[in-house]
Amino acid sequence: MTTPGTGPLRVGELRPSQLLHTYGVGSVLDLPNLSVTVLGLDFWERARATEVIEDRLLAAVRNKLGDQVEQLRTPPYIPETGDVFDEWARVGVPVTLFPQWLRCSRVQCNRLAPATSGVFELIQNPYQPDKIRYVHGCKGQGGSRPVAVPARFVLACSQGHLDDFPWAFYVHRGLVPPAEEAHTYRLRERGTTGEAANVYVECSCGVNARAMSEAYGEKAEQSLPGCRGRHPHLGRAPGCGEPTRTLALGATNTWFAMQLRVFSLPRAEAGLDQLVTEYWGQLGLLARLEAELAGQLMKTQSSWPELEQYGTDAVWKAIKKHAAAEEEGGAGGEDALDLLGPEWTAFTAAADTDLRDFTTRRVSVPRETRDWLAGVTLVPRLREVAALYGFARIDAPEWDVATTPDSRVAPLALAQPTWVPCAETRGEGIFLRFSEDRLREWEGWPEVGERAAILIAAHEKWRAQRGLPPGHFPGVRYVLLHTFAHVLIREFALECGYGASGIGERVYADTDRAMAGVLLYTAAPDSEGTLGGLVSLGYPDRLDILIHQALDRARLCSSDPLCAGHDPLVHGRLYGAACHACLFASETSCERGNHYLDRALLVDTILDGGAGFFGR
Repeated sequence: MTTPGTGPLRVGELRPSQLLHTYGVGSVLDLPNLSVTVLGLDFWERARATEVIEDRLLAAVRNKLGDQVEQLRTPPYIPETGDVFDEWARVGVPVTLFPQWLRCSRVQCNRLAPATSGVFELIQNPYQPDKIRYVHGCKGQGGSRPVAVPARFVLACSQGHLDDFPWAFYVHRGLVPPAEEAHTYRLRERGTTGEAANVYVECSCGVNARAMSEAYGEKAEQSLPGCRGRHPHLGRAPGCGEPTRTLALGATNTWFAMQLRVFSLPRAEAGLDQLVTEYWGQLGLLARLEAELAGQLMKTQSSWPELEQYGTDAVWKAIKKHAAAEEEGGAGGEDALDLLGPEWTAFTAAADTDLRDFTTRRVSVPRETRDWLAGVTLVPRLREVAALYGFARIDAPEWDVATTPDSRVAPLALAQPTWVPCAETRGEGIFLRFSEDRLREWEGWPEVGERAAILIAAHEKWRAQRGLPPGHFPGVRYVLLHTFAHVLIREFALECGYGASGIGERVYADTDRAMAGVLLYTAAPDSEGTLGGLVSLGYPDRLDILIHQALDRARLCSSDPLCAGHDPLVHGRLYGAACHACLFASETSCERGNHYLDRALLVDTILDGGAGFFGR
């Protein structure tokens, strides 16, 4: 963290994956005594960030941000030593104080002022970063100086801007006093609930105190100024003018990550071709050189220890072959936004795969499920790479972020970024492929069509309520497979040793391309894989029992008949018979935020019958 009058301060630690999912660029971190925002990529130390090779993901990011994006990189980091004054303590993800307004925590004081006003003093502690704090000069109990905490309200707009709450403007009802006049502000609570109606802003000039409840709802339109267009993570305010909304500090709608994710897949049949593909960022430049010079330079690359076993001539031929394929098929040779198609092909391949980051093993289908389950593939090793290309505020982006309008994407840098942050995780999974014939038969049932019509109408109502254009319904096939994945996640969590929040899903549902399957997987950023607890559930003798138990639990929810009778049209919901007691999963597990779920399409519930895939 950088503050006025000080150098960089180490204020805490985060896992690499948290810097993409929860606390990425532009987000607000609530530390023990401070509140900070993660600065844009312009302020990151790129030289300390490790490059990650993943061509499919890089092509997808370029499709969103432009061809100037050259690399995917992990957050900057160097290993720790025992000395807190070594270089490692000055390398990391940069943050800056936000909000700038602080409040004295002593109840008798409650002084409200900017951190730059000189009212508060920063206490540094390089040995214990969690104890870095601002203090106020007033004397608290025992004569100690009370801690100054962040002001609990901020402003934001739907275009991704974030700003300090305009305390002077608000308490003076739009009549901001001249800067030379001395005004002292205080934020007091006149009740025990802590709700906005009991929180008041006061000024020493004697103006009537104003309740924070007027900064919410309809009154906010007359109480708050227009958006100044501020991006605190970039240090600029380009101007905006959109209506602003008051948010409580730490509210979940302050920051929504916009990510693209892919699995590392085999891109070639031979091991050498696969390595050349993985390290093409290094080897691609050699393709333009003469063979003799290229042979000398390839030995200086960091990838050479893995390529050396094949010999210089063989590596050179593989480089030229890859370069020729790129010229014919374009960079990557694939549709940049078709992230699921190549994965589906890899998981449904007849032959097993055994690579460092992708291993598959076909196993037989349980006898009792062969009328609808066409294939089971165990994935003992997989690698997932996720890249952050932007974020949104106020309203969550489309769950299919690849189709989210660019106008809703807040920038990661001042200029067009030449790289984006990413995180890689490794783990294991189980892939289940449904019978296409059985699914098409089910999709033709009249009861399924009637249920689908209700879900589609609710979907359109949901979009209309948010001012979104119609369309983008994923299809009744997707709702079925998504619901099936959720019931299995709950069942697997009871058997495999992982919590339900640690099991993720990937749903492959496309009628035109005959895609119908689900991948349930678990991955961790701090290991080379997992322990096989999930893969072991995919063998026929165990999988048959677990599927039967999962479907049996889905037929009756503890919230029935309310859950089974839920009408998505009443409030424009994106789910039917679903709730926290039966289907909803954590945000780390569900790829759609618990949308597009319906037990009535999976099994026959106590109120709806006939549309369930496993009902007849």
